[in-house]
Amino acid sequence: MNAQTLFANATVSRIQLSVDFSEPGHYILYAYHIIFSTSAVLLSGSVVIGILKTKHLRIQNRFMFMLSTSMSDVITGLSAYYSGLFDVQEGFPSRNGTYNILPSFLGVNLLVFMFAQFDRYCAVCYPFIYERFVSRTVVICVCSYCWFHACVLFQLILNLIPVILSNKLFAFSIAMLQIVVLTNVLMTIKLFFVAKHQVARDPPSAERDSKAESIKIIIVVVISFLIFWYPAFINIIVKQVSKYGIYSKNDGSNPFLILARFNALSTSGLYIWGSPSLRTAVWRIGWYKVLEQCKRR
Repeated sequence: MNAQTLFANATVSRIQLSVDFSEPGHYILYAYHIIFSTSAVLLSGSVVIGILKTKHLRIQNRFMFMLSTSMSDVITGLSAYYSGLFDVQEGFPSRNGTYNILPSFLGVNLLVFMFAQFDRYCAVCYPFIYERFVSRTVVICVCSYCWFHACVLFQLILNLIPVILSNKLFAFSIAMLQIVVLTNVLMTIKLFFVAKHQVARDPPSAERDSKAESIKIIIVVVISFLIFWYPAFINIIVKQVSKYGIYSKNDGSNPFLILARFNALSTSGLYIWGSPSLRTAVWRIGWYKVLEQCKRR
């Protein structure tokens, strides 16, 4: 079955593919979505399994934030099989969309990152208060609220009210996101100076190394997330307030959304890069067997 036949069959079933394979670039884009989705699911899924299977990681608050974002990235990777390969347009108006549920997982990560930054700041600057009041249960509740707010509460309100009010609420949510983004930026700068001055003054110890590692990871991850996600955010704002902005045929061919979804791969990769203990946990879940078999071949 060639590509043209596949496209025709998809059209008959009333949902077209994201590209019509009329140009060579369409094949490359389609292959990219398949490779990206598979890689994001495997890498983020490995982080999720590695944290869940390793007790000394599960009991640390910072890994609970990593677990939450990695679970969101797994779903984002799975959703890219649909939104990247088929003719899907989220937003207003929507075409073959999911009522903005799938894009909301990027919002989950944005909220979780913000709370993770506050968590690291309090852990380093106010260690006694942090150890007394911020338990793993508190962190799990915070992460659960981020999921509930982005994926349930906001989506219920957005999809149950009239379209005119939905548009106004969507515009209001964009304004609120700007506040969250600004908070992320300010906390990133604050954590940088905390890592540079306060942590550096502590005597050498395993606890100091853990604090420095956790701050380094959250700073790099948040900067990476904003770099990949912010262009799409700016494009949405421009389209909301003016007649300008870049419009695409669907989400699968939207360069800004493609860039934003790349966070599902980069975030977990940065977690593994920045944390030796997580890297070891991921390695032990079975990847060493896969790599050994590849070397033998």
